Amino acid sequence: MIRSELVQQLCDDNPELSPSDIERIVSAFFDKIVDQLAQNGRVELRGFGAFSTRERDARTGRNPRTGEIVAVDAKRVPYFKPGKEMRARLNV
Repeated sequence: MIRSELVQQLCDDNPELSPSDIERIVSAFFDKIVDQLAQNGRVELRGFGAFSTRERDARTGRNPRTGEIVAVDAKRVPYFKPGKEMRARLNV
């Protein structure tokens, strides 16, 4: 499911809300998750899972096209750990 499909599904389930209101709600929801992760925080949605970030060390990589060795800087990457209820529903 992509974002536009999510918005359409929510519009179908909530006809009393306008599509622009639902789009703002979805945007606000995702923006808050990203903002919290950017502050090195954690977002936990009970029954769904938890979003956090993980540190990746600097390393030496290789350009697959040219074979040239390149330096890859240290960075933080998003990480998602599914909740117990989600895992149970996926493995019925």
